[in-house]
Amino acid sequence: MKKMFKTVALGSALALATVAAQPALAQKASKAEGGTIVPGLGVANLDAVIANSNAYKTAEQQRETTYKAQYDQAQARRDQLTAQLQPMVDKFNTDRQAANPNQASLQQQANAIQQIQEKGKAELQQILQPVAMSQAYVQEQIEDKLNDALKAAMNKRSVSMVLSPESVIAFNGAAYNLNQDILNELNTALPSAQLVPPAGWEPRQVRQARAQQAAAEQAQQSTSTQPAGR
Repeated sequence: MKKMFKTVALGSALALATVAAQPALAQKASKAEGGTIVPGLGVANLDAVIANSNAYKTAEQQRETTYKAQYDQAQARRDQLTAQLQPMVDKFNTDRQAANPNQASLQQQANAIQQIQEKGKAELQQILQPVAMSQAYVQEQIEDKLNDALKAAMNKRSVSMVLSPESVIAFNGAAYNLNQDILNELNTALPSAQLVPPAGWEPRQVRQARAQQAAAEQAQQSTSTQPAGR
């Protein structure tokens, strides 16, 4: 089934963990086929680790069955929107190519098309909301285990600093790549994830935003109730 909902990056950004310097740092740089290897340094793509984890891949497969009704409903609604919009778009393009196009009419047509598109997009998002919540729930479960998996891999490889691939121009993959090590630790810590979030569950970003708002309101109330200074 072709998925209509792309995973949104709802998970919070994970800070790259650093651990105490290992004895390997005191060793001299060693030689390898790819050149000089700097001890204690590693490179990891955490997004790739998440996407290749057993918990993530299993959830992706299960979601197609669990949320089949939502996928089918969204596809049917998308087909309806396409059937409604296509004649409007064709007429707009035809009128636009006229020798003396009516600009006012074209603007009205464009506005009507845009309104239907925006309304349709909102409808599709509403239909697929359970899917989005499931994706966010699985993502958060994995992220909760990822930092510990990263630390464990770093300790086993005597690594004290990890860089993202985006910050490195080139590197000897075999010597520095920690992806598989982190993935092994993550798969052990979280073989599978719960697919359906419990009732009332909200993504971490939403919970944090609510907490910040509540703290701000409480601080404002506290300030307003303090007696005025003399």
